[in-house]
Amino acid sequence: MALTQMQIIQSLGEAMSWFERELQWDVPPTELRHLSGRIGELYAALILNGQMATEVNQQGYDVVSSNGERVSVKTTAIMGNSGHISFNPNTLDKVDRVVVLWINTEEMQIEVLLNEPINKAKEMMGNTNTSGRVSISLSRLRVSIMNQRAIPAIKTATYEEFEIEELENGTIQLKNNSILLTPAKPTLRKLASKLNIGILNSNGNPYNTRQLGSLLIKMINSLSNHSDKANRTKN
Repeated sequence: MALTQMQIIQSLGEAMSWFERELQWDVPPTELRHLSGRIGELYAALILNGQMATEVNQQGYDVVSSNGERVSVKTTAIMGNSGHISFNPNTLDKVDRVVVLWINTEEMQIEVLLNEPINKAKEMMGNTNTSGRVSISLSRLRVSIMNQRAIPAIKTATYEEFEIEELENGTIQLKNNSILLTPAKPTLRKLASKLNIGILNSNGNPYNTRQLGSLLIKMINSLSNHSDKANRTKN
């Protein structure tokens, strides 16, 4: 029996909650491949207004979109640009579209790295490796998606050699001498320590990247404005 869109949303929410709970128990994301795969399939079915494949371990594809496209869904929780997404070249003829998703474990949100017809996806795949599979590097996917976004920054702050940007969609970017740092949270925490800014919210839970980045921008700019006023007073 096919899931309704409401059931897909409910299942996705439950799976994300389970995933987050496992992370809080210090289970590495790499040990949660089955759960992350399920999350990815549910999310793909949701954004494509489609359905899960009718058979368990359906060969080649995982989701059927609303217009009948057979969709291969790959999901990763790897941070940074290392790693790759691999495919079985022997089943790509059964696929019409490829969707690659990233579970951002800092923000507990899902980001789409690739959503393209199979011919476009094949153009990004390398040669067959020693395991008989083809792959797309995560670095290529992330560079591609960043180029597509070109989302403007609405707030910025500079501290020492670091620049913190809050983009229009709420994403926090951290640069060191114009070089993008990923993930940003470890360095943001170091900056917070230097500035004597707490990293826990009122409930005693750690700030996520967006919350901490936004707080740092506010505090750095506030300190800068205070310093400017003090200098003008002296002059």
